[in-house]
Amino acid sequence: MNLAIRSGDHPSDLLFVNFNQDCTSLAVGSKSWYRLYSLNTVDKLESIYESESEDVCIVERLFSSSLVAIVSISSPRKLKVCHFKKGTEICNYSYSNSILAVKLNRQRLIVCLEESLYIHNIRDMKVLHTIRDTPPNPTGLCALSINNDNCFLAYPGSNQIGEVQIFDTINLRAVTMIPAHDNPLAAIAFNAQGNRVATASEKGTVIRVFSVPDGQKLFEFRRGVKRCATIYSLAFSVDSMFLAASSSTETVHVFKLETPKDNKTEEAQGWMGYFGQALKTSANYLPTQVTELFHQGRAFATARLPSSGLINVCALSVIQKIPRLLVASQDGYLYIFNLDPTDSNECVLVRQHRLDGLTGDSHVTEVTPYDKPLTHQQSTTSYASTVKKPEATVGAGTNMAPPDSIAKILDSEPYQEMDQGATGGEDLKGLGQLRLDDDNEFPPMTHKND
Repeated sequence: MNLAIRSGDHPSDLLFVNFNQDCTSLAVGSKSWYRLYSLNTVDKLESIYESESEDVCIVERLFSSSLVAIVSISSPRKLKVCHFKKGTEICNYSYSNSILAVKLNRQRLIVCLEESLYIHNIRDMKVLHTIRDTPPNPTGLCALSINNDNCFLAYPGSNQIGEVQIFDTINLRAVTMIPAHDNPLAAIAFNAQGNRVATASEKGTVIRVFSVPDGQKLFEFRRGVKRCATIYSLAFSVDSMFLAASSSTETVHVFKLETPKDNKTEEAQGWMGYFGQALKTSANYLPTQVTELFHQGRAFATARLPSSGLINVCALSVIQKIPRLLVASQDGYLYIFNLDPTDSNECVLVRQHRLDGLTGDSHVTEVTPYDKPLTHQQSTTSYASTVKKPEATVGAGTNMAPPDSIAKILDSEPYQEMDQGATGGEDLKGLGQLRLDDDNEFPPMTHKND
């Protein structure tokens, strides 16, 4: 998450913090360095790489590979793609405006500007398509599915209401528009399979989950009733059974994505049973806003942060065979909570680590470890309705690499200049050195998920 464009009244040396696609590492950018940390254990925050670079406001790592995308405050329109293990710059591109967000998966690299999105082929960094004239998106809100079969991009289709535009980055076409909320969007996230998308609006009280690509609403959860909040991040568990939401409050909510089973044989008896049936019957005659309350799920579990009002990003992962809730905060700490998938209690804080690499305040409390891994269980015309079709050509008089894997790209092959705002790629000496078939540098592509 780019903290530089969201810092508000809480200035911090940290400019960026985010988890990689499978939550195996954490990237942190600051005013004087950027670091990559391993998340293989909760006992310590092991540094993978550290670079003394000034004002790094975006640093995105591609899974567990050595490829990172970097943007700095001093050059906000310039994207650098680097091989951090070799300490080399692979290529760089310049855009017409400041880069607000960069998203990566094994097939695409997305560059988000305030009013446009550039879709690159990550194998040769060629610009495949440009989505222009998007509604103003000052925080660079967008999400890219990490699934190869459902390689979708989600971004706001309006800055007035909460429309989500779903775009197919493989076939380069608009798929659907989801009318998710009445208020503008604040957070979007795909699950690992790319067939669900979670959304939250600026009001911050309701979180919804939709199926992709058809856009059907699957779940609706209420974060809170008493107060509105700014939702900073949403994150699915790897099996899509849980959804975490962090916000400007001190509470992080975890929702369980399960459909209530019909149970007609065990009706509640007595007064409570009668009262429940009366509520269900009367709900048919109440206003829509009231009846929705009866169908909105509540948090399965919660976690408490030390303070509120700080920007943060959350993730759900399994570390050392135990489900964990991770929260990286603007206060300079990574908080690690245990999440019991069978018990809807408050999550236990087991560790907190300083993101500046210094020791101290890392040990919080000892809890009895348990091995409970997460398990699978069976309108108004807007921009969203007028998305442009892919353009036939990108530009002329340019240098562009052939559509080959990075490992096959030669230094001498010409590269094409990117049309209107995406220029660069002339110096690609490191591109051929990035081995995409090496598990240590680039995880193998998976075409099917069983």
